[in-house]
Amino acid sequence: MQPSGTMTEQLWRRSALELAAMIARKEVSSREVVAAHLARIDEVNPHLNAIVRRWDADSLAAADAADAAVAGGRTLGPLHGVPVTVKENIDLAGTPTTQAVAILAEAVSATDAPLIARVRAAGAIPIGRTNLPDLGLRVTTESSLHGVTHNPWHPTRTTGGSSGGEGSALASGMSPLGFGNDIGGSLRNPANCCGITSIKPTTGVVPWATEIPPLDPGMSGQLMLTDGPMARRVADVRAALLVIAGEHDRDPRSLPVNLSDRTAGRPLRVAVAADPPAGDNHAEVVSAITNAADAWSNAGAEVTEAIPASFGRAAELWRLIMIAEIRANRPLLDLVMGDAGKKFLSYADEIVPPFDTSTLMLGFTERNAVDREWQQFLTQYDVLLLPTWTQPPFELGADIVSAQAALGVLEMLRPVLPANLLGLPSAIVPVGMADGMPVGAQLVGRRFADLTCLAAAEQLEELFGAITPIDPIR
Repeated sequence: MQPSGTMTEQLWRRSALELAAMIARKEVSSREVVAAHLARIDEVNPHLNAIVRRWDADSLAAADAADAAVAGGRTLGPLHGVPVTVKENIDLAGTPTTQAVAILAEAVSATDAPLIARVRAAGAIPIGRTNLPDLGLRVTTESSLHGVTHNPWHPTRTTGGSSGGEGSALASGMSPLGFGNDIGGSLRNPANCCGITSIKPTTGVVPWATEIPPLDPGMSGQLMLTDGPMARRVADVRAALLVIAGEHDRDPRSLPVNLSDRTAGRPLRVAVAADPPAGDNHAEVVSAITNAADAWSNAGAEVTEAIPASFGRAAELWRLIMIAEIRANRPLLDLVMGDAGKKFLSYADEIVPPFDTSTLMLGFTERNAVDREWQQFLTQYDVLLLPTWTQPPFELGADIVSAQAALGVLEMLRPVLPANLLGLPSAIVPVGMADGMPVGAQLVGRRFADLTCLAAAEQLEELFGAITPIDPIR
């Protein structure tokens, strides 16, 4: 039986944990929940192109199995019967890990990535794959394989990247929970642009592995890349993070950590930099972050204007390391990427002139000094409150107009880069609007303070409220 129109809308508007609780209490079936989200995809995805692959019959069969488990009184996982979506560069058994390029269009994985295996074990049901830019190497979701993903807030503005398909799908109600990854803001950029919440976990907290070549990430990936969850509510992000965290035999870099919030039971100590240095900041973005700091202070947090002295240098070091690796791989990248992606990468030599190995090695040494400073700073303060981007989301294609435009994009996302460089946790929650688009507050914490970052984000969510899901603006 299909749910009624009213019930369908109620279900796709619900959070992941709300849906899991309703299924467990037998107030609604998993089949009804999955069917409601498939119907929502039918309704809005043609306008957004966020979900690029689905398997409805298998999804509904998995929902029926979830309902049988409920009826049989079996122990249920925290996400039992809940539909989820997965970025198309994370292995999902039986589907291709395309990385959004044509050469991998049929690169079907036989096994799940570690995080997907854990998500399934928690009872969740993958229902779709989401879009990304070619190899995840742009800050906008425009793929040579699948086309452009549109922002539900404005059809010609970027969703951010590279997990922009997830951002658009979540913000428009096609999915209550999704999974992406982040090496230069790729979980946080779409959360900011689409008005949802996410966390870039501490590097090593979430295991990473693939069976689709290349099997091994480069140095920048080893230092700065992590998978993570995205949702519309902080509680869902937290629940998903706890499901997927922990060491795994397939990932030698994964860590056996027990995450905890060291601030429980006391006011947060917050450093705020609403107007961060080393570039221009849009007045409405600054105002939104300032308002968040003021609201937090009024609610009892200890708020101080402060930022690590190495903030600007941290972004420069991220750029040095990433561009060194891109240069080393350009012959291969040029063989597989589409024209727009190659054009974006072609600006690297103008943005960062060629340098020698000694410069790179000294950069890694300096990275450790920056790491020490941020660790000391984030011991004095529980979180650093920053904008995610310093400008509103840009027009689609604007990043490849010129080298100056590409540099402008890197400048506007400079607040997200220190967390990648240093492997720090960083959560995003919407707190306002700029130029008619969402503004996400970014909360950076010391290593393994993932739950503190989420506790801080949840406090802001309580003050400002969730702003999605929405119907796409056309």
